[in-house]
Amino acid sequence: MLIHNLSQLLTLAGEPQRGSELGRLKIIPNGAVLVRGETFEVVGTADELLAAYPNEPRFDAGGGAALPGFVDPHTHLIWAGDRAAEFEMRLEGKTYLEILAAGGGILSTVRATRAASLDDLKEQTRTRMQAMFRCGTTTAEAKTGYGLESASELLQMQALLELDGEGPLELAPTYLGAHAIAPEYKDDPDGYTDLLCRQMLPELRSWWDRHAAGRPLPFVDIFCETGAFSLEQSRCVLSAARTLGFPLKIHADEFDNLGGASLAAELGAASADHLVKTSAIDITALAHSNTVAVALPCTPFGLAQAQYTPARQILAADGLLALASDINPGTAWCESMQFVIALACRYLKLTPAQAVAAATLNAAAAIGRSDRIGSIEAGKQADLIVLSVDDYRHLAYRFGGNLVKHVVKKGKVFTNAE
Repeated sequence: MLIHNLSQLLTLAGEPQRGSELGRLKIIPNGAVLVRGETFEVVGTADELLAAYPNEPRFDAGGGAALPGFVDPHTHLIWAGDRAAEFEMRLEGKTYLEILAAGGGILSTVRATRAASLDDLKEQTRTRMQAMFRCGTTTAEAKTGYGLESASELLQMQALLELDGEGPLELAPTYLGAHAIAPEYKDDPDGYTDLLCRQMLPELRSWWDRHAAGRPLPFVDIFCETGAFSLEQSRCVLSAARTLGFPLKIHADEFDNLGGASLAAELGAASADHLVKTSAIDITALAHSNTVAVALPCTPFGLAQAQYTPARQILAADGLLALASDINPGTAWCESMQFVIALACRYLKLTPAQAVAAATLNAAAAIGRSDRIGSIEAGKQADLIVLSVDDYRHLAYRFGGNLVKHVVKKGKVFTNAE
């Protein structure tokens, strides 16, 4: 299939973009791309490709701009229920940590998720996945984390694997048994940390070897934060996970600077996420590593907070920066990476080009898949989106709607209803 009649083809060809390099979109005006099966085969101008491949089936993109499918590298995609009541509590002045300490927050969703069946979890999650896909996300990381006990965490993992098999949205699973201290251990956080290291992570490895043999191991993540896991507890859990062969991620510095970003760099984590309160020392540590700094602007926006990830400082230090939605039931129920881009330009002070690169190629690096997805170049998986407008900058300029007209996933075209 030869996709043509593209006003702009943003290829983002090349390696993930560090520091001042972020935003090199490598745009081909009047571009075209030849897709063979599930893979991009040739990229060039429409004139070149239409002349060289006159007999290929053609797809007329209608003059819109095209770019790689969005990659969302941080989501809490699977949960049951909602927390609309807590949103009202925050408007009345309660803080996130106050709500958590009172048994709300993550623990409220834990109760609902533990009570949900596999089919319930899949049905509720599938609806969110479909909305994400319509908004242009073609691959998303997806965390467990609302069980905080082995059986429930593994049930969430099973649901994620089955949903990934359904498609078309492709999932990169993450195990987040260390999302919060389990309610049964509220007075013994070290005991729950020890349970994770001695029992839950080994059970995950054994379960994965039985149920998902041949697939890459999932990431293991932890919420390193006041009220959740301390820096030392985070080191214990991530070190145990690394010993079992799992790749690593970390939630760090959302509310307090505990040093989690530096720990991520030290342990070779794929990413460190949130990074709102990150210190200059931690930014330097990240910049001297291959750990991707993932900003989640929907979260401070959802909490009505003034402080966001210091993206300009991360780039000035030559760091790798990506964007993600952090879709979750408590602080950021948002399926749209388009809205993430709009927020990033306003509050992280990124240019539209930088935000697009952070939501595609660099986001792919944050889940260890930049060799397969995140750019449009020969040999990569054929994931792209075609906009209803002829200039990609509208993704940042406009907000609240959906500018994606066509989604191409593994070479198959999905068209949004007019």
